[in-house]
Amino acid sequence: MLSAAPLCAMAENEDRDNPHPYTNLDYETEGYTIKTKPDTQSRLLQQMQPSVKFGGYIMGKYSISDRSGQSNNGGFDLRFIRLYADGHVYKDFYYKLQMEVNGAPGDNKGPRVLDAFIEWQHFDFLRLKFGQFKRSFGFENPMSPLAIGMGSYSQATMKLASINDRNGEGAYNKSSGRDLGFQVQGDFLKGRDGHNWVHYQLGIFNGQGINHTDKDHHKDLIGGLWISPVKNLAIGGFGWNGKYTNEKDLSQSVKRVRWGAGLKYESDWTVRGEYMSSVGGGVMSAAGIPDRSDAWYATVGVPVVKNLKVYGRYDCYRDNKHSWQSLCTNYGLSANYTLGKNLIFQLNYAFTNDRSARHAATPKDSHYNTFDVQVTARF
Repeated sequence: MLSAAPLCAMAENEDRDNPHPYTNLDYETEGYTIKTKPDTQSRLLQQMQPSVKFGGYIMGKYSISDRSGQSNNGGFDLRFIRLYADGHVYKDFYYKLQMEVNGAPGDNKGPRVLDAFIEWQHFDFLRLKFGQFKRSFGFENPMSPLAIGMGSYSQATMKLASINDRNGEGAYNKSSGRDLGFQVQGDFLKGRDGHNWVHYQLGIFNGQGINHTDKDHHKDLIGGLWISPVKNLAIGGFGWNGKYTNEKDLSQSVKRVRWGAGLKYESDWTVRGEYMSSVGGGVMSAAGIPDRSDAWYATVGVPVVKNLKVYGRYDCYRDNKHSWQSLCTNYGLSANYTLGKNLIFQLNYAFTNDRSARHAATPKDSHYNTFDVQVTARF
């Protein structure tokens, strides 16, 4: 879910596609100081000079659950420690490098590169991105975790947009919804109020997640198209035709064919909902999972007072699309308070109804509650 409007603006600058759209480059905000109007030669030299901005955030968490049969009931956790540098080179080229430095090393789970890309941004209707970045599937996946609001992504985004993919990719590669590839995207048909009516994006990726080379002869094709009939509202669809190959056993591979549709409204109020459907099983520990699955969610965010926004989310996932007995539903509430621009407090609650737990080989509680508190400091 999304956070308050000021937080949304900050989050877009962290992880979303096109984090620095611009028409007239403001050199002062990009690190330049212009005391007098430069001549043409000086202006060209300034445009060729690279700019750089450093930043990051730390997100700490404490959670507790009343679900029985678990090895623990929660505890303290450093959810994220991320550092980034971004800027422009030769005016039209935007670059970003982002690293995650928390976690134990091994199998791409510890300190690692998340984003490392260059994007040519000369035209609004045609931008070319090359490197490692977010897969363009779904409205929620490209968003920063600072902007979700509930302290976690929806099950649809986690399982079917590859943050912790159901097919087993997450066991070997904590990709955070990212991959290596090339993407074309753009916006056009500008309205009188300045917003664009149409957005498109189409990318080709390795299919193996971050910091991993291609393991087969197949590339993933991912795309999306949406319209914005009014400012801040987007209605669109997404498609994914791909394949994942087991990092430990190259003879094991599964197809990843998915589609999704949804809408989002981003302003003081937040309304967002998506449905996703998937064809493709799993590898290794995930072997034997059903071939077809689906997920959907609905999120509403309501501003209460200045800097405080409250969210509700209805979040469903079926590991077997043909069986309601595999349905896992989370009913969530969250309060987000921002102190200035750089300190964020979250209080999150979720009630879970997991039907699949009743039919597992080792049955677990199918109804349980989870509370967590998250504190984020930006710098």
